[in-house]
Amino acid sequence: MSIQLSSLLLLLAAAVLTVVLCRRLKLPAMLGYLVVGLLIGPHSLGFITSSDEATHLAEFGVVFLMFTLGLEFNLARLNAMRRIVFGLGAMQVLTMVGVVMAICLIAGLDWKVGLALGGALSMSSTAMASKLLADRNELHAPHGQNAIGILLFQDLAVVPFLIMIPVLNFPGNELLMALGLAALKIIVVLLVLLYFGQKLMRPWFNMVAKQHSSELFMLNLLLVTLGIAWITELAGLSLALGAFLAGMLIAETDFRYQVEDDVRPFRDLLLGLFFVTVGMNLDYSVLLEQWWRVLLVLALLGPGKILLIAALSKLFGSTPGSSWRTGFTLGQGGEFAFVILALASKSQLLPDSLLQTTIAGIVLSMLITPFLIQHSDKIVLRLARSEWMNLAANLHQIAVRSMQSQGHVILCGYGRSGQSLARILSQENIGFFALDLDPDMVREASAAGDSVVYGDAAKREVLMAAGLMRASAIVVTYAETHSAMQILEVVHSIRPDLPVIIRTQDDSDIDQLKDAGATEVVAEIMEGSLMLASHTLMLLGVPLNKVVYRVREVREARYQLLRGFYRGVSEDAEDSDRPQPRLHTIYLSNEAAAIGKHMGELQLDKLHIEIRSVRRRNMRPIQPDASFELQAGDILVLLGESDNLAAAEMRLLQGN
Repeated sequence: MSIQLSSLLLLLAAAVLTVVLCRRLKLPAMLGYLVVGLLIGPHSLGFITSSDEATHLAEFGVVFLMFTLGLEFNLARLNAMRRIVFGLGAMQVLTMVGVVMAICLIAGLDWKVGLALGGALSMSSTAMASKLLADRNELHAPHGQNAIGILLFQDLAVVPFLIMIPVLNFPGNELLMALGLAALKIIVVLLVLLYFGQKLMRPWFNMVAKQHSSELFMLNLLLVTLGIAWITELAGLSLALGAFLAGMLIAETDFRYQVEDDVRPFRDLLLGLFFVTVGMNLDYSVLLEQWWRVLLVLALLGPGKILLIAALSKLFGSTPGSSWRTGFTLGQGGEFAFVILALASKSQLLPDSLLQTTIAGIVLSMLITPFLIQHSDKIVLRLARSEWMNLAANLHQIAVRSMQSQGHVILCGYGRSGQSLARILSQENIGFFALDLDPDMVREASAAGDSVVYGDAAKREVLMAAGLMRASAIVVTYAETHSAMQILEVVHSIRPDLPVIIRTQDDSDIDQLKDAGATEVVAEIMEGSLMLASHTLMLLGVPLNKVVYRVREVREARYQLLRGFYRGVSEDAEDSDRPQPRLHTIYLSNEAAAIGKHMGELQLDKLHIEIRSVRRRNMRPIQPDASFELQAGDILVLLGESDNLAAAEMRLLQGN
């Protein structure tokens, strides 16, 4: 075997452990792969003495990366964002290339070296930037839209660099002829593949799909992707360019999303291996000798690139705060920088020492970016004076809109789930106030008369302006655990008694959210499975009352707050005049009379009050027994009728 099994096992073990650590620290997995390469490579601990064999395998990671990029190449999407993509994005790449070329010429280097380095340094990390924006719920914010538009153009700009770099080392007239020949080749290949490919791809995939074999579909996908990549390599172009064209062709078929799901495991695995080999190629001895070059590259990617992108964003009409945030989001190197550098090194365009220092600077910039973005809000407030005014104006608008609300529900997010909940609350004459970061949706909802404003619900000052001190509950309607944890932290530091209901996609984060103080967590997958089960049972002839009983049984077991609420299928809650039991939350302050007493001493059962749960800081909600001793800061959730709840609250707080 070219790669010894022991070395391969060591590489996999190190990758698993490091990526797990990165995920726990909420850092991109890409950084984990780079660190693995740095540690086990021939220039460090030396567990793997050569990276040549792994590099050949890792090249296929780049192939699949370019293939998925081709799948995302959507003309409609580009047209909708054309001003940002082809205006701001093009200016960023061209300006960065020009700046790097000028620095290289001043340093006495060839312009071809400057072009290759400029192309590499102009790239930002699509994977890292989009993940960090999603984690912060800022994809629809103005700076998020700017960043995505620039990243789209950067991804497209990789293609001409893949064509130009292999021929840049040709002398004089041969260079012009080589560039002309490369351009002619790409035109011919594009015409042949896109013209005949579009005619053949759809019927070919339809024929394969009709066989109803997942193995055959996957084999066909690999055949098409690698086959077109091989054709472009035979034409003197690159494998990566062929994979990009293959993705474009399949994107026009009905199988795009299925293909994207099928190819993701190959892409992620091989791309991870590619980043490992990048780290393995880093030579520490060169870095020690050329540390000043590393700092220069880091300065270009850090302050230099941030300033450039911020200035261009301002030029294209963004506010100072949005411009700075766009710069902080994209002020790092990217995965395609490594692709361009590897191609330039293979073409003997870059000396090894310059290659090593550039890779080191890019890796360091990527390591710094998550921490930089984490503190970007504070930095922007210092850099952009108008940001204080914009923030104050936005908070003032939120405060004015929410001023008349009392006992309302704060909805964090106003997507489909938030709007559905808002309609139900309105039918029950319960006021609500919604916060969302999608400006288009906020504008349309406000025009329709809904109580919705633009604001980040994870920020303390925004929640305060939305009437946190007057609210009766908070509902997080979007499935984003990181943001929900931030909201829980803010709420429990200001109003620990306020119920917080959170939506999640599945049940993987329920324990984490419960431990953080969520009153209830609703998992979409569970509710969907209950609806599937109820419809299935009814279609199979199971009586309706039995179906309702089964669903009720599961819900009561899953949702603690719903236990005991179901009194019978025939009851009509809307027409019943009898007082209905409701939930009530009571916070025990330091002066509460119940502190230090056991639940049995309070005799709340004589008031016809049921204790549903007790929440305590850093402890999951529990249903206490008679021996449970109450402490300051405890939050009790009681069930009963209004008069009885008032008597119970008086007994707990005043001792009467």
